[in-house]
Amino acid sequence: MVDVYDAGALGRPEVHIEGGVRAPAGLVEAVLAYESARAADDLATLSDFFVPSADTLRIDADGLLVGHDAIAVFRGSRGAMEPRTIVQLRLLLAGEDWLVVSVNAPVSGGCGIVTQLWNSSSGRWLVRASHVTAPSRATDSRVWRVVGSPLVLGATHGPLAGHTVAVKDLFAIAGQRVGVGSRAYLAEAPVEVATAPAVQILLDAGADVVGIAQSDQFAYSIAGLNPDYGTPPNPAVRGAIPGGSSSGPASAVALGQASIGVGSDTAGSIRVPASYQGLWGLRTTHGAVSLEGVAPLAPRYDTVGWLTRDGGTMRDVAAVGLSGAPDGVPSGIVTTRRVVASPVIDAVATDAAREAVSAVVTAVVGDGGPGVVDLPNSRELFEAFRVTQSAEAWRSHGAWVEAHPGALAPDVEARFAWAQAVTPDRERAGLEEVSRLAAWIDDALGDDVLVLPSAASAAPRVNLGHERLDVLREATLGMTSVAGLTGRPALSVPLAWTDAGPVGVCLVGPRGSDLALIDLALEWQALVGVTPHSPRVVPDGGSGARSSDRTTPPARA
Repeated sequence: MVDVYDAGALGRPEVHIEGGVRAPAGLVEAVLAYESARAADDLATLSDFFVPSADTLRIDADGLLVGHDAIAVFRGSRGAMEPRTIVQLRLLLAGEDWLVVSVNAPVSGGCGIVTQLWNSSSGRWLVRASHVTAPSRATDSRVWRVVGSPLVLGATHGPLAGHTVAVKDLFAIAGQRVGVGSRAYLAEAPVEVATAPAVQILLDAGADVVGIAQSDQFAYSIAGLNPDYGTPPNPAVRGAIPGGSSSGPASAVALGQASIGVGSDTAGSIRVPASYQGLWGLRTTHGAVSLEGVAPLAPRYDTVGWLTRDGGTMRDVAAVGLSGAPDGVPSGIVTTRRVVASPVIDAVATDAAREAVSAVVTAVVGDGGPGVVDLPNSRELFEAFRVTQSAEAWRSHGAWVEAHPGALAPDVEARFAWAQAVTPDRERAGLEEVSRLAAWIDDALGDDVLVLPSAASAAPRVNLGHERLDVLREATLGMTSVAGLTGRPALSVPLAWTDAGPVGVCLVGPRGSDLALIDLALEWQALVGVTPHSPRVVPDGGSGARSSDRTTPPARA
């Protein structure tokens, strides 16, 4: 049977009832009322149309949302949707539910499909599950700025042959421009004549560069929020921030669009997105990988590193990427496997993050737990790092920022304003404090491996608010600055889980121990029984956290 409904701005959809029966009373009207609420971005009405249950589902290309509350949080953070007209509705009786397939035409073109299960057991028509298929797009500009198939072809043979690379938009690629995550900066950037050595060494080893992936503006954030291009998705925690500033490479790797992400890490810009998205992420020993052809933020702390989905790939890419380390960088290995922790620093993490990481450490170290080491207070570390990093950031980009008022996100602009106010005397005092704190850390750690959470929490929600994000940011930087102030390598490993999502277990080793840290992490992975891409099952009716691609360590009850 075919009916035609006049739905006003939504169009005049044909309604097909499969099986030769009539549509139940009120169902078509409910579907069209839902579409009207969507067109008006009426969040309360949209939320009211979904069954208020922990089992309600919503699926789209970015992943699965489980539970009415999780869907409502996502909807509140995504912003208004593109207008569309309804072309066709097809209805099919499915047990106690009705399957409704809606074909729509977005104003920008293409064809979209929404498949929903509607149920009236509550006395009104409500959605139990919804699967949204948007029109295909050539490139997700939240993740990629430039993409090819590939963009740059690697050598025919080599240890990285078959791997694909997402390069953060700070690295020079011959024939392309560096945009540092800013449309205004990109518009004035010159075309690069040479590829950054950190990228070229991977090409020479056989890897192909898929494209240039997004960055937080000037790499001056660890959140992954970018007003110019949008926030890259976090497939590990639907509706959460991806982490930055190597946000694009991290999301590209997590989504399976590249096997290797090349990024930079100044204050956690590789470790944080790795932690939030359940990836391996290595900040290399400072100076071990060339920064030539890489837009700076704070050269005293800037490093190159990589993101991967598994430890074997991380070991392979690190062996290649570190093979060009200059003579002045130590190349030794970890001389002792003693693992230590710092309760003072760990205390800034949320209880859930701290407990999840502690459970993993206990599982691999034994009942005695790790040794305890006395390190500076995390607030001291954060303040010394902030002052000295900010002074260098202003020297790197202050002239451009002053010449382009209003071009940056409010939080990035505020950081540059704070950086501008750092006087030479204050920077000198900050550098003296950095020397004191770095010496303290080096004396306390020696060749031991410090273990701590990679970030203060699991990935926060996109709509958490800047004030709360700033609290978590400062707490995270109080931990990540241990490696920054000392130039030590730090590896985030996806071994710990909370109900809110993954939290990386961070291993900080002596300078030059990069490869040994990966080997140690692979041993830990084998001990706790976590294998790449094995499913983690969240029971129905649970917290609504998304099923992820790693198992929970057995030490966690």
